[in-house]
Amino acid sequence: MCLNMYNRCAPLRSRHALHSWLSTGHVSRLRLQSLGQGVPSRVRARAHQQATPFFVGLMVLELVVGFLKTGAPVVTLSDGLTSVSAGMISRIPLLFMRGCELTAYMFVWDRYRLLELPWDSAWTWWIAFLCVDFCYYWVHRLAHEVSFMWAAHQVHHSSEYYNLTTALRQSLTQQFTSWIFYLPMALIVPPAVFAVHIQLNLLYQFWIHTELIKNLGPLEWVFNTPTYHKVHHGRNSYCIDKNYGGILIIWDRLFGTFAAEKDKVVFGLVSPINTFEILYVQLHYYLYLGRRSTTFKTISDKCLTFINGPSWKPGKPRLGDHLDNPKLTGQEVPHDPSWSLPLQMYVIIHFLLALGTYQDVFDNKMTLSQFNMLGMTGYVLLTLTSMGFLIDQRPRAAVLEMLRCVLMVTMQRYGYMKPLLPTLAVTTQAFVSLSLLYWALRSFSQMFSIRKKTD
Repeated sequence: MCLNMYNRCAPLRSRHALHSWLSTGHVSRLRLQSLGQGVPSRVRARAHQQATPFFVGLMVLELVVGFLKTGAPVVTLSDGLTSVSAGMISRIPLLFMRGCELTAYMFVWDRYRLLELPWDSAWTWWIAFLCVDFCYYWVHRLAHEVSFMWAAHQVHHSSEYYNLTTALRQSLTQQFTSWIFYLPMALIVPPAVFAVHIQLNLLYQFWIHTELIKNLGPLEWVFNTPTYHKVHHGRNSYCIDKNYGGILIIWDRLFGTFAAEKDKVVFGLVSPINTFEILYVQLHYYLYLGRRSTTFKTISDKCLTFINGPSWKPGKPRLGDHLDNPKLTGQEVPHDPSWSLPLQMYVIIHFLLALGTYQDVFDNKMTLSQFNMLGMTGYVLLTLTSMGFLIDQRPRAAVLEMLRCVLMVTMQRYGYMKPLLPTLAVTTQAFVSLSLLYWALRSFSQMFSIRKKTD
């Protein structure tokens, strides 16, 4: 499968074709180099484009099968939307810069590579497969053992459910540190081969985020499976800092971080955040680390707050000991606030409108101006934030939603927001206008109520 994916992207099919093409003068070496450098970005773009329908299809299948097996949905609307929103936000930096992983990798490859493994050798692909998975193990492990890296990775663990939408709950900031761990590969592995395997490693991990798939027998001796990754997402004491592997579980077995399921797994963070406000989900732990560091007296302890493990305190081992973690009873219930069906339908419709704009930005990022991209991206972020306020039913949700609807009307007026379907253009405009009217009335009503109480 990996070779087939590469064959569709590579500009040349074999070394013989390469030498023939160069010898006949059809292309210069400089041009060939530029073609080769373009491969990784095309691999990533094609992987995302081709994987999306499978992601959606598998999530729908999980929802149906889960309901048939348990009589209850495997995902709640509030949690599922938050997970998808986190995935959307995690890709926004790609609108304004190239991915850190591939950019840094190609820089090292161009200037410092020691040798060039042939892309059409099976050994190259197996070496790349093992190296990427090995590097991912250490990226993942340190993301749990170093507090400032955990501040990014905790986003993925913040859901109190374990389903395929949880796989999409990704961090906005983790991509700015993870690239460092893959750089040694750039000394020998071609960028295009690395690009395929880094995507393969991430795509594999999507399907293991489910409780519906049970023990897979002998496969579990070598591969990371839903039963093992389920443990990784637990906040039970025996689950914490275990099963870091991506595709293979052998690294955990080798380095002493493997754990099989024992007691019922309780999912989520040790201290649940109990909110669906997406920017808080993404960034709250950085604020926590800042506040925590101010409680220590010495400069070294303040710095170690960010470098040592999340459970560390002065006088404890580097990773802490988890003794201060809240005790679990096995009766924990995920945070799931009650909200009306009309409000749920409203949130779904506006989320889909924002998703359309989000996709439109990515589809046209080469032609949109920086100003337009910033404006449309700002609208998406404001929508995801406002939806979280509505789900949490915060007092200021009405005012924020009114302001967001004002922005939507403006974007519609100047053609920066498209309807879900061309035939729904008038209906969408009417719906957005009515939304603005409703939240304006709600906001003014709240203001008058507050003023009466103060009088």
